[in-house]
Amino acid sequence: MNSDLAAQVRELLDVDVSEFRAQAQADAEVVKNELRDGTFDNHRSIVGLEYEFYAVADGRWRQESDDEETGAELVRVPRRLLELIRFEKELGLHNAELTTSPQPLNAEGLRAQAAGVRSHLLSALQTTRIEGMRLVSDGIWTIPPSGETARSYLTDSVEDEGVRIATNMTDAVRYHAMANGPNTPTPFAVAAPHVTLGADTVMPESLITSIQPHYQVPHASDLPTYHNYALRVAGPLLALGVNSPFFPPDLYDEGVDPETVVADARAENRIHVFESVLNSEGARKVRFPADLDTVEEAVDRVASDPTVVPMPVERGDRFDDKFATLRRKHGTFWRWVRPVFDGADRSSANARIEFRPIAAQPTVRDSIAFMATFAGLMESLPRTEHPVIGQDWDVARENFYAAAREGFASDQRWITNDGGETTDPERLYDDLFAHAVDGLRSAGCPPADAESYVAPLIVRRPAQGTRRVERHARRVETGTGTGPGRGRRVAGDGDSGDATNVRGQPDRDVARRRVLRVVVTRGRRLQERLEVLVFRDFDVLVGDDGDVDAVARRQVALDGALDGVGGDGLGLLDRQALVELLF
Repeated sequence: MNSDLAAQVRELLDVDVSEFRAQAQADAEVVKNELRDGTFDNHRSIVGLEYEFYAVADGRWRQESDDEETGAELVRVPRRLLELIRFEKELGLHNAELTTSPQPLNAEGLRAQAAGVRSHLLSALQTTRIEGMRLVSDGIWTIPPSGETARSYLTDSVEDEGVRIATNMTDAVRYHAMANGPNTPTPFAVAAPHVTLGADTVMPESLITSIQPHYQVPHASDLPTYHNYALRVAGPLLALGVNSPFFPPDLYDEGVDPETVVADARAENRIHVFESVLNSEGARKVRFPADLDTVEEAVDRVASDPTVVPMPVERGDRFDDKFATLRRKHGTFWRWVRPVFDGADRSSANARIEFRPIAAQPTVRDSIAFMATFAGLMESLPRTEHPVIGQDWDVARENFYAAAREGFASDQRWITNDGGETTDPERLYDDLFAHAVDGLRSAGCPPADAESYVAPLIVRRPAQGTRRVERHARRVETGTGTGPGRGRRVAGDGDSGDATNVRGQPDRDVARRRVLRVVVTRGRRLQERLEVLVFRDFDVLVGDDGDVDAVARRQVALDGALDGVGGDGLGLLDRQALVELLF
């Protein structure tokens, strides 16, 4: 199989780069002509979602084994199983992707999106359970396959007559070609504090998973407005969704102490992994894009983007086969907000925004909340001509990367509805959520439904999250927890136990350092225990919403436990709270 794959890679690399680029430019002119003719216009907004997962062992043999490491580790998904559950393959053998059918943005369309994801995923879970595995979702996996290290899983490769083939990568030729082209980074390295990882292939990118809401704009000529608004909401929405501050333990440098790992951890490592692995000095393919002035500029950016793999293209009778090379090139146009021009025929031709910053979320309700909130904002902000569009692009960019570094602690800057700038998170999110709900209502959602879609993100907002963390910090420090740690102080060896600030209140930083020292030192065993809990309850989380109150209560508990306060470095306090809550 490796020989066949290597032969296909060699054939692909023989494609003439200059000819490929020239054809992409010619295709760009085709698209721009169709834009002028109104081919990509729609009479309504349409939404969709790409939803990425990874597979883990379901732990069914844990009780029968003396090996405490059994269960919850990463597993490879057999290709026949992936086809059976009708998920799409992604970069790693452990990955699976669900793509929803586009639906009109209205009450029934959003219900169809949620029901489609839920029913498809439940069916897949029932099938994968037979194989002893489950599909789960969050920003970065941390437990490698049984008997392997994360480093070996991500870096193992073989060479076949000069072609490098990753051992644990799916057999898509384009993925393997990326490691063998003339313009690819060497090595593919992860840049993160206290993490050293370099590979001969793009496999380190398979550490991360995401959700990607899509929003098809009614009038293609207005796409720059939607694109530029999406850039302004990217930072605040990213701060709500960060959930991957840590890497698999064996990727950390030898000798670094857990307290340092925690202190220097970024709130959302997915952003930095994607950029550091796929960018090079000559081609910054993954980045926060500049504002757009015209829809034609969006097309030209794709056409002129540096070529990584000039793959051959077969043209057929579909409408989008008229610009097939541009579509192929678009596959490596990795911007955090990405314009797309697509359509199998003229009637389905569309211009859309793909919103790519959000890490995969632990529940379906979380993921639908992000899709609906983003869609509501795209409906409301342009229609009301919200003044945040006037925010300087440099500020929007800094918001984005600050959110990735610090989560809720990043002091997001926002221009409110009255035109004034604020860094007050309550004012920012009051304004943001109000417009998200307004957009959903204007699209036809009943008020209660609109608020329900946004509600899972509202409970993450900084004001509420901070109070929750302070409460848990006090409980940890005073030993008043409700679980097995009740009555015990959490402190490091030789610690004086003094954890008060100048006002006589528990110091959050001191409490954080102490509890995280314990949690991180326990490391893999505690993490497995928590993840098995989440995996065991996953059916409940994606199940029938008949008992809305029960689902909402569990959702809030897991929001607090897994997403914490947006990953601002205090998230493991809430993991400790989950241990107390559920054990």
